[in-house]
Amino acid sequence: MSAQPASDPLSPLSRRFVLHWGEMGSRWGVNRTVAQIHALLFYSGRPMHAEEITDILAVARSNVSTSLRELINFNLVRIVHLHADRRDHFETSKDVWELFRTVIRERKTREFDPTASMLKELAADESFANEPADARARVKETLALMNALSGWGEEMLRLEPATLMKMMKLGGKIQKLLRDG
Repeated sequence: MSAQPASDPLSPLSRRFVLHWGEMGSRWGVNRTVAQIHALLFYSGRPMHAEEITDILAVARSNVSTSLRELINFNLVRIVHLHADRRDHFETSKDVWELFRTVIRERKTREFDPTASMLKELAADESFANEPADARARVKETLALMNALSGWGEEMLRLEPATLMKMMKLGGKIQKLLRDG
């Protein structure tokens, strides 16, 4: 790992977190700078203005502006105003469960729901009956799976974090319970 500049406002650990989150974001299909800005705001736990973000991350101001708009559109960042400062400041939730729910809801809305709608439209189209039987079966099975996942996901998102954590910790025990029951 390269040496940290003396003027770097981030500690080596916070810089590591921000850089890693940016790398993971790109693997999840999110622009690296978008993920790094979110990581910076989450890790710092305080509102920052765009110029500060630009300086800390050493990225172009236009890239920061575009990335902040994307984070706002995903409901992951909100604009706040600080007393005696006319600039917009940006913050994210400090609650990891709230962030988790937001990411799941937004991805479901933008990626999952349109696919489920398209499959439903295909299956409802009168010419669908003319498609090969095996293709129709795969479309119907996919739609059924997506509907089940959607319903399950909605139920999970309604749970309190403590309950959801308990369910996740059960893991394979649920499978054993179902198998033995």
